[in-house]
Amino acid sequence: MSACTLLCRKDGRRYNPLMKRRTFCVTLLAAPSVLAETPANLSRQVRETEMAFARTLADRNLSAFVSFLSRETIFISNDRVARGPGQVAERWKSYFDGPQAPFSWEPQQVQVLDSGTLAMTSGPVRDPAGKRIGTFNSVWRREAHGHWKIVLDNGCPACDCAVR
Repeated sequence: MSACTLLCRKDGRRYNPLMKRRTFCVTLLAAPSVLAETPANLSRQVRETEMAFARTLADRNLSAFVSFLSRETIFISNDRVARGPGQVAERWKSYFDGPQAPFSWEPQQVQVLDSGTLAMTSGPVRDPAGKRIGTFNSVWRREAHGHWKIVLDNGCPACDCAVR
């Protein structure tokens, strides 16, 4: 006897097996995934996704890079806008040439909406020697099958102002 059948009995008898049992069983099956959607877990998912996205440049893998882009993605850098994966790939392909990545990035801050549908990542961009040369700000959207895809990205040069 399945756990669902046991839980769907009332006083040892089945009741409305076509409706209540299915609804209750579906609710039970969905519950673990709902419980896993805590803010901490969502933040971890987005952080890991951002780090995997950054590894595509280090691994010199442009097609993997493009796989993280939403079909509606917009990348802004130095007041230049690239719309859609095709334009972004065209703009970024030179960064994938050569044996070493020209820069790297890592998420320093990750924030996820309570709804779990959008997230923001931000952090330093570094040259190959590790010197900070900029900051990235990205917006991620959870799309089909729970995959996070980047919808907005804005890279900013490092501030060249005196620290107060």
